[in-house]
Amino acid sequence: MTSTGAGTAGVRARIRTRDGWAVQHAVLTVTDMAGAQVLRAPADEDGTVRGEQPLPAGPYTVIVTAVGYAPAAAGAIVTASGRLDAGTVVLARQGGTELPPPGVWTVDPVHSTVAAVAQHLGISSVHGRFAEFSGRIEIAEDLAHSTVQAVMKAESIDTGNGLRDDHLRSADFLNVAEFPELTYRSSGLEPAGADRWTVHGELSLHGVVRPVDLDLSYLGTGPDPWGGVRAAFRATAALRREDFKMNYNQVVAAGIAAIGTTLKVELDIQAVQGESLPTG
Repeated sequence: MTSTGAGTAGVRARIRTRDGWAVQHAVLTVTDMAGAQVLRAPADEDGTVRGEQPLPAGPYTVIVTAVGYAPAAAGAIVTASGRLDAGTVVLARQGGTELPPPGVWTVDPVHSTVAAVAQHLGISSVHGRFAEFSGRIEIAEDLAHSTVQAVMKAESIDTGNGLRDDHLRSADFLNVAEFPELTYRSSGLEPAGADRWTVHGELSLHGVVRPVDLDLSYLGTGPDPWGGVRAAFRATAALRREDFKMNYNQVVAAGIAAIGTTLKVELDIQAVQGESLPTG
């Protein structure tokens, strides 16, 4: 970091996450070469630090800290102008794990997929999805307290075959007449690696509530054509049908089951920042 030598004296910096989001609660500290603090300034709501105090010319160390983030430090030189422009300082989440900025994110079902895969006849797979669902993600300042809620309409199951879908809606499987919805509510969140998380929660399916963990990957954020901001996630989980009292099966030749007992759940999710979805 080196001052530009132009403009108003003092310190300037922009504090951002890896995805370019402002870190509003960051604090920038400047120390001299003896380690003595010469300036301390908080970031504003835009993640910008503006300190008007001119600094004597010479070498300094700039340290940026924020709760939940790993600190960043770098050397800086202030010239006779008294100005120190630290530019954009990028903070990484503590432990290398990332999620979107705190707040509510609403799942966009039009641009998301809730799907499941089951083995068929022991040699191939049947793919299905729920066409109607909704969800809400709330990112907390303390990421471990973030929450996920989702509701899926059981009748909207679609495997591309009408007869098979009708059977899946029957009492042999989903029993949509008695259990019209599947629900998932998280109970905890813990890091599992860079950009990966384990979501602990409970799934209500076919009248049974069981703990189900999601292996979640955060894919990043970006603007959309409707003036909003979106976050993308991918998650997977494995379910055993018998755990949810769906024990129907048909055995074909050589004792092979027509439908596998394990379902692989695959979620591709886009969530829009805020409480509502775009109307465009």
